[in-house]
Amino acid sequence: MTKKKSIEKRVVMAKTVACRWLEDKVQDEHRLTVFSSGPREVRNLPNLLRSFRDGKVPMSGVKAIPDLGLEEKFDAVSVWSSDRQALISLKDWCEHRGLETSGIW
Repeated sequence: MTKKKSIEKRVVMAKTVACRWLEDKVQDEHRLTVFSSGPREVRNLPNLLRSFRDGKVPMSGVKAIPDLGLEEKFDAVSVWSSDRQALISLKDWCEHRGLETSGIW
C-alpha cells in the first residue's frame, strides 16, 4: 500500500470513529424564549432561573432541570434543556405569571 492510500484510510477511520462518538454523545435540545411584556420585566428572571437550576429556589409545578442553559438578551431570556416536559412546565409557569414566551422549539 502506498503512503497516500495509508493516509486516506486513516482519515476515513478517524471520521468513522468521530461519527460514532458524536452519535453516542448528542442529545436533543429544546429551547424557549421568555420576552419582556410591558409592566412585567424579565430583569430578575435570569437570577431566579440560575438559583432554580442550582437547587436553591423551588418553583411550584416545575421539576428540577439540572442541564438548564440560560442566555440573557436585552428584552428576553433564552433557556434550553434536553428535558422537553420540564421546559413545557417552565413555559406554563412563566405564562401563568403574565410573561410572553416563544413556545418550545
